[in-house]
Amino acid sequence: MGITVGFDLDMTLIDPRPGMVAAMNALADESGLALDGEHFAANLGPPLDEVLRGFEAPEERIPGLVDRFRALYPEIVIPRTAALPGAAAALDAVRAAGGSTLVVTGKYAPNAALHLRALGFEVDALVGELWSTGKAEALLDHGATVYVGDHLGDVRGALAAGALAVGVTTGPCTRAELLDAGAHVVFADLGDFPAWLDAELERGRLGETRKDTRSRRPGGVPGPGRSTRGPVRAG
Repeated sequence: MGITVGFDLDMTLIDPRPGMVAAMNALADESGLALDGEHFAANLGPPLDEVLRGFEAPEERIPGLVDRFRALYPEIVIPRTAALPGAAAALDAVRAAGGSTLVVTGKYAPNAALHLRALGFEVDALVGELWSTGKAEALLDHGATVYVGDHLGDVRGALAAGALAVGVTTGPCTRAELLDAGAHVVFADLGDFPAWLDAELERGRLGETRKDTRSRRPGGVPGPGRSTRGPVRAG
């Protein structure tokens, strides 16, 4: 059985920041609330409801604001989003090694799937609406050996699942911050990932981690979010 490698989405595989600025500012205009698109886009990672609480949105309005943001998202964010350097090659490298690719993201899964299709990324499974250590359950369910992300929450999710934590500094966190959180290795972007993956497979480390991962299911980890199982393909 081949390896499974998990990837975060925002600021790991894709850069949605221009669209995120526009969508949050549009929501601010509609709602009359002081929502800061620039701040939001510069600190992607936490779930949208937490972000809105940080902007002091009234609690009773948050469900409606989340729904409206998700509705605005396809037309505003998808066309403004670009693939990050090395993203396509990283996914291809896993496939070339006979492995499976998994995206685990805090984003609403239907909108995450739109990104993958728009950019022509093919992945074997997608799980949305999971954050930080909550990502561990999806990683364990899919037998992920490695999880790649740009945020401290991604590192925590990988470690909670017993997976190798690979960090990239394309997001808001520095190399030092990711290493201090427990990342096993940190790259400037995904360009170095294929060579690293080949080297780790040759050393046999990923197979050993798989055994450790399957025997260490964390207690108290929230259940998996909404998922798309089976290939998520372009078109």
